[in-house]
Amino acid sequence: MDLSTTYLGMKLKNPIVPSASPLSRSVSSIRKLEDAGAAAVVLYSLFEEELNQESRTLDRYLTEGTESYAEALSYFPEAPTYTEIGPDSYLEHIHRVKKAVDIPIIASLNGVSTGGWVKFAKEIEGAGADALELNVYYLPTILELTGVEVEQIYIDILKDVKSVINIPVAVKLSPFFSATANMMKKLVDNGADGLVMFNRFYQPDLDLENLEVTPHLVLSTSEAMRLPMRWIAILYGRLNADFALTSGAHTADDALKAVAAGASVVQMAAELLKNGAGRIGEVLAEMSDWLYEHEYESLDVLKGSLSQINVSFPAAFERANYLEIVRSYSPTF
Repeated sequence: MDLSTTYLGMKLKNPIVPSASPLSRSVSSIRKLEDAGAAAVVLYSLFEEELNQESRTLDRYLTEGTESYAEALSYFPEAPTYTEIGPDSYLEHIHRVKKAVDIPIIASLNGVSTGGWVKFAKEIEGAGADALELNVYYLPTILELTGVEVEQIYIDILKDVKSVINIPVAVKLSPFFSATANMMKKLVDNGADGLVMFNRFYQPDLDLENLEVTPHLVLSTSEAMRLPMRWIAILYGRLNADFALTSGAHTADDALKAVAAGASVVQMAAELLKNGAGRIGEVLAEMSDWLYEHEYESLDVLKGSLSQINVSFPAAFERANYLEIVRSYSPTF
C-alpha cells in the first residue's frame, strides 16, 4: 500500500511524524523512531528564553570586572566558563542526527516575541535542518492587549524568521483566536508553508496543602484530536499550505481520520512515550490493512475526502454539528 505523502515540499514515505518531545533528545532514540517507520522527526523545541539567556550569560562573562582597572579591559574568562550553552548543543544535535539518519529532520523554535533570537533560525538551517517548526506558545494575559495585537505578534515572528532562512517553515499555534480561519489565512499569506494544529496549553494545578501553583502534565487522549481535525477539515482546499495534525493521534483510526480531514502528516508523541517507538510500525500496518480492505489504491486517495469542501453536508462542521450533538444525548435518570 502506498502511504506516501508530501509535507513542506518533502516527499515522505508515510504520514507518521513524531512531534517535538523528549523522544528526539538523543541520536539513538531518533534512530529507533526511523527504524520503526517514522517518515520524519520534529526535534524537541529550543526556547526563546534559552537563546536570550545565552546572550545575557555571555555578555556577563565578557564584561564582568572590565571596569575595575585599566589592565582588565583586555581580560576574558576561560573559554570553558561560557561555551557549554544550550543553543550550541542544539545545533550540534542537528548536525549529528543528520549524519545518523536518512529521514528529514524538522527543527523546532519556541518563542513569543520578535527580537535577536529569531536569527538563530539561520544557524538551524546551516546545521542541516530540512525544515523549521515555529512553535508560538503564548497566553495573552495583559488586559490592554487586543486580539489584533496578539495576531500581529504571530505574524511578526513568522516574517522575521522567514526573512533569514530559505528552508520551509510551519507554524504551530493555538486554536484560541476569535477568527481562527482568518488568522490561518494571514499566516499563509505571510509565508507559512504549513500549519501545525494545535499547540496544547498545559494547565497548571493548585496544591491546596502547600498553597502553590504546580505544573501538571497530562498526556493527550484520542478525544483531543477532534479540535485540530475539525479545523483542518474546514481549511483543507481553501489555503495553499500543508496541514499537520498534532495532539490526540494514538491509533491507526486516528491517523486515517486526520488524513481524511486533509492532514498531510500526523504528529504523534503521547502514544510513543507510553508504548514505545514500535507503535509506529503497528499503526502503519493497521493503516495499510484498512486501506486495502476498503479498496483504496493509496493514502492520497483518502486525503481530504471528509473535508468540508468534499462532504455532502458541509454544515456538519459548523453550527449544525453543535445542534446535532446536543440533541443526541439523553439523560439516563
